[in-house]
Amino acid sequence: MSAMGAKAKRHVTDLVAKALDISTLLGYQSDAVVSREIIKKDAGTVTLFAFDKGQGLSEHTAPFDALVYVVDGAAEVIISGKPNKINKGDMIILPANKPHALKAIKQFKMLLVMIKK
Repeated sequence: MSAMGAKAKRHVTDLVAKALDISTLLGYQSDAVVSREIIKKDAGTVTLFAFDKGQGLSEHTAPFDALVYVVDGAAEVIISGKPNKINKGDMIILPANKPHALKAIKQFKMLLVMIKK
């Protein structure tokens, strides 16, 4: 198993109170979308995703605003029919109850922060 694969298998409690390079916490997989929950609380979640090129999430809505921060790569995010290209270092807010979808233009990692309250 690669060093990155070993890091991706660490339990969430192994992440607490440590400075970590977020880009190493989850690897890419061919023709797949991979996710790793970083924080899960009643008030919301923080999840890291890795998308292979061409992979994405189909259009859907969520009852809460969500913040997407691009860790690596680039993607197209469509919100209520409007396309937005996002790149490493960018962020975009997905508004509650508005349809949105995304597709990786190239390999793409994002941190999704959803606060429910």
